[in-house]
Amino acid sequence: MSRISVRGFAVASATAVTTVGAVVGVASGSTPAVDDNNFEAAAADTTLLADIPAGQQAQVQTASLTQQADAQASAADAAAKKSAEETARIQAAKDAKSKKQAAEDKLEAEREAKEKKEAERASRSSVRDASSFSAQGSYSVAEVQAMARQMMPADQFQCFSNIVERESGWNYKATNPSSGAYGIMQALPGSKMASAGADWQTNPATQIKWGLSYMNSDRYGSPCAAWSFWQANHWY
Repeated sequence: MSRISVRGFAVASATAVTTVGAVVGVASGSTPAVDDNNFEAAAADTTLLADIPAGQQAQVQTASLTQQADAQASAADAAAKKSAEETARIQAAKDAKSKKQAAEDKLEAEREAKEKKEAERASRSSVRDASSFSAQGSYSVAEVQAMARQMMPADQFQCFSNIVERESGWNYKATNPSSGAYGIMQALPGSKMASAGADWQTNPATQIKWGLSYMNSDRYGSPCAAWSFWQANHWY
């Protein structure tokens, strides 16, 4: 006897042998397909859909659909929860990576700043004073430039040189016949360089010392700042 399961109810098919027919077969001497005990158990466990009132049939079918909908909703909720958890995991990984990169960038910036500061300190410590150079009767352009390189940080020399090239061409005895400006810095008047040393007329190191003091003052702050001003105004 075939059965159709409907959420816990066994429904006998239209071609199934009825319980009465099975009993008749036994009464006529036919060998039953199953023994009496098994048959009774099967009969007891089987509820025919036809035996259920029409109203209750609808309730059974509605309950079945509701259970299916609940199961689908539960599965959808589980899938949505899993998706949300995966999205959160991915975002957390991205956030952690971003934080790590930011920390590494900060450390790198701090390292570069420290190295720059140390280089500047080393450069300043290696600067020579004008008094450390021995006096000579005369100086070549190369000798004057060598003095200047040793008297200032390396990153400021080119700016200093740019100004001197345009003012005097590194001639420490250069004199402007119109204004009276004097020396590699074309100080006006030249005598103001006496603040750096009494030998300002003959010693390029003294002139360089005065020029650096002037450029490093509050007026500019550095040779490169003075050079920026010179480019805009053609004087400093």
